[in-house]
Amino acid sequence: MKYAPADTRYDHPGFYRKCGRWGLNLPTVSLGLWHNFGGVDDLETGRAMVHRAFDLGITHFDLANNYGPPPGSAEETLGRILKQDLREYRDELIISTKAGYLMWPGPYGEWGSRKYLLASLDQSLRRMGLEYVDIFYSHRPDPSTPLEETMGAVAQAVRAGKALYAGISNYKADDTKRAARMLRDMGAPCLIHQARYSMFDRWVEDGLLETLGEEGAGCIAFSPLAQGLLTEKYLHGIPQGSRASKPHGFLRPAQVTPEKLARVSRLSALAAARGQTLAQLALAWVLRKPQMTSVLIGASSLAQIEENVKTLERLSFTDDELKAIEAILAPGA
Repeated sequence: MKYAPADTRYDHPGFYRKCGRWGLNLPTVSLGLWHNFGGVDDLETGRAMVHRAFDLGITHFDLANNYGPPPGSAEETLGRILKQDLREYRDELIISTKAGYLMWPGPYGEWGSRKYLLASLDQSLRRMGLEYVDIFYSHRPDPSTPLEETMGAVAQAVRAGKALYAGISNYKADDTKRAARMLRDMGAPCLIHQARYSMFDRWVEDGLLETLGEEGAGCIAFSPLAQGLLTEKYLHGIPQGSRASKPHGFLRPAQVTPEKLARVSRLSALAAARGQTLAQLALAWVLRKPQMTSVLIGASSLAQIEENVKTLERLSFTDDELKAIEAILAPGA
């Protein structure tokens, strides 16, 4: 049966936020294809999740060259879904990809050289069957390549029409300021920074968010649920099929510590008092910052996507709630 998106997908205009001072709107909740869309995963499950996300107004789908496993297969999966179901809706979609991590052997298969970045983008476009991506990121800073070269490659991709916007990911505040200045001077201003941010990982609060506000760039958070730790999933052990149970997952069983689970339990109680799930509380907490454009969620089921989108029903916090969260997260609490 031919897929037809829901007519109600744009019924909630408050679902979208500007990327900093720029004209592009992103959904407050975006779908990341880091997990569960690789060659080892079921295509029809991934297809159903992309459909449901779009039905709910999620227009942004985020990838990287190395997402899988194996590397590259998540882009191939999205390419199949686009070809089969979403080709006629391409102008309603924001598709991003990145380059920076290992993709092929030899000296040109990772990091931040012009050679690698532009070759990788060409490969990504072929895998997805696209003429351009909406956002192309430098996925990580390269200590052995001048920043001018890396940013020059990203800007070249924009000028060549292979990407509409430039982004960076995992850059510290000082390098972000330098990168934003270079991209602006090259005619491809930095639209957005993708950074890891959650209740358990707050490094962006140490200068990066302030820098992004000064530069007029947006911020999109990856791992806002700390790879699933900020849900009720692990409160009673490591379930089969969860990220911590998979050999290729980024959450390892050793990271599911009693100390963290004690915090998770207290946060879950606070969420329940607000009429939310813990995941919804954690996403709303990340989105409380004015520099935050969107949160990137991963999903393994339609229910998870639906739950996370309902975060938008309550984004505000009282001062007492924020103080209670800080007390739970404080070292030694």
